[in-house]
Amino acid sequence: MSETLVSFINKIPTSKRCLTLSIYQLGLPTSIRYPIGFYIVQVRDSNFIRKLAEAALERVGVPGSHAALQADLLMEAELRGVASHGLLRLSRIVSRVSNNVADPIATGAHTWLSEGFLSVDGQRGLGPVVANAALEALIDRARKTGIAAAAITNSNHIGMLAWYAEKAALLGFSLVVLSTSEALVHPWGARKAMIGTNPIAIGIPTDSGPFVMDTATSVVSMGEIYDHAHRKAAMPDHWALDENGNPTSDAEAAKKGAIAPFGQAKGYALGLAFELLVSGLAASAIGREVSGTLDDTRICNKGDLIIVMPGPRRDLSAYLQAIRQMEPAAGFDAVLIPGERGRQCRDRRLREGVPIVGEVYESLLRLAGVSAVA
Repeated sequence: MSETLVSFINKIPTSKRCLTLSIYQLGLPTSIRYPIGFYIVQVRDSNFIRKLAEAALERVGVPGSHAALQADLLMEAELRGVASHGLLRLSRIVSRVSNNVADPIATGAHTWLSEGFLSVDGQRGLGPVVANAALEALIDRARKTGIAAAAITNSNHIGMLAWYAEKAALLGFSLVVLSTSEALVHPWGARKAMIGTNPIAIGIPTDSGPFVMDTATSVVSMGEIYDHAHRKAAMPDHWALDENGNPTSDAEAAKKGAIAPFGQAKGYALGLAFELLVSGLAASAIGREVSGTLDDTRICNKGDLIIVMPGPRRDLSAYLQAIRQMEPAAGFDAVLIPGERGRQCRDRRLREGVPIVGEVYESLLRLAGVSAVA
């Protein structure tokens, strides 16, 4: 463990570090058969977890600035309640670096194919490092051209797309970001996977703060399925098919099968369109050729597409406020704008602490070189 991390841990009062909670204290469903020894650690200081994640990455040769950026993507997902894109992924990232399928140093090679179109060879770099470097180049170019786009290949998983959308919006730019994945989703009417989960995020600056939406074109991400499998939690049976093409509520069976597109044929159409657009522009792998976001041994060959534009030419906050003030339908407490639930979760977890599955927390300590922390 680095001297910096030791110093940081020692500065945190023991009472603020973590608290182990039972499923009863957390209000988790008692009908689920949790594995023996299942527990949740409520880490009271999120910076403590962040520093552990940074230390884990630095131990395998990731430079400090790159480690901080990768850890920030993971922590923002945890804070916003998106555990599927959080610390659960850290051990795989560390293994990918150790196995030489992810380069901890690379930031990507940039080639401007036209005034507003950037081609990025990610050089196997960490996804957030490569994507953030591309985003910064696009913002600088969009100030001159009015719009700029980057197609990225040969880079690792870029994490929660909302992070990029919010960053751009806070700087006064609108953004659309798309990514592809392994073939995990079945086409509407089929029984086997052929399309990626292919998420999209959009960020738009407004006077009342960034509008940010982030969604996969599948019912759920594969990360969510992995999270359910990790927690031994049952899933709704409309989420996925097993390897035989039958609906399943077993997350382990779903990992070997196919996820459903959201909105049936509409989600299928969007997911397919995004796959064609991203793979076509990035010259990246497509369909069942894609690998490297869910394992630690294969080169990641999916594609990413980022489009940056100046912010809106009119204020949009009054319209968003009018939506918030609408009368809620039965069963709803309020009408929310996309992204608000995640921000509310973030604020709450910064105050009260971040709940982490015990096995993930133990892995985090081990990867950071910490034997035990009271």
